[in-house]
Amino acid sequence: MASALGFCYLELGIGGDYAGRLSREMSPADAHRVKECVKDYGLTAPFVCLENDFTLEDRSDLLEMIERTKREIALCHELGATHVRLFTGFELAERMTEDRWRWLLGAFREAEALCASFGIEIAIETHGQLTPEGEGFVHRHTTSTDWGSLQRLLRELPPRIGINFDPGNLKPVGGRPLTDYARLLDGRINYCHLKDWKRTGDCWTACGVGDDDIDWDALLAAMSYDGVYLIEYEPTHDVEDGIVRSLNHLRKLRTVSMR
Repeated sequence: MASALGFCYLELGIGGDYAGRLSREMSPADAHRVKECVKDYGLTAPFVCLENDFTLEDRSDLLEMIERTKREIALCHELGATHVRLFTGFELAERMTEDRWRWLLGAFREAEALCASFGIEIAIETHGQLTPEGEGFVHRHTTSTDWGSLQRLLRELPPRIGINFDPGNLKPVGGRPLTDYARLLDGRINYCHLKDWKRTGDCWTACGVGDDDIDWDALLAAMSYDGVYLIEYEPTHDVEDGIVRSLNHLRKLRTVSMR
């Protein structure tokens, strides 16, 4: 599908235990086969996403999570990744104690040291805590969506750690215009997901670029980021149609030069 639609780049995922993700038990030979498959379709896959949580309350669980993440970063290196997308975690921002903040920041410093040795950049995704409700989800602030928490991350994390700016994920938690987030994060954005969320009653459902009310012209104009933009279309019932709709909307924008 990616090749047929004319894409140059693909995002791969490790872990998560659902269809479409690569195994955490992947061998170097498995990684080589994946690389060759991607190449056969005329694509490159420098972006790999992991399923981590560095806000775990139990210290032993967190240490285990850090070690698992480091093993998966090594797999990203085997895959030829240049960027690995991580989460801060899914604890509510309001429940984070100073101890948990210290552990969170330490986990990222440890992951960054390993990534630096491989020539890989970390991108922290802006992502709230999602609770299923009705036909969608309720979004609440985590350390990667709360304004003050984002300021602290930018201030206290190593400057080489960047941000995966996902404005669609910031919209449902509310509080500020998305252009404010774009300007705050601008100098650290090294990865970008494009999607939207649509309000359905008291909850939100994921949708494509242009399917709801994000002003993409204004938002992209507020950013100096000049890297690859990745369409992240989440509904599973009409994946190809949703990606085509997103592409068509992007092609109409004044701020986008498709290449």
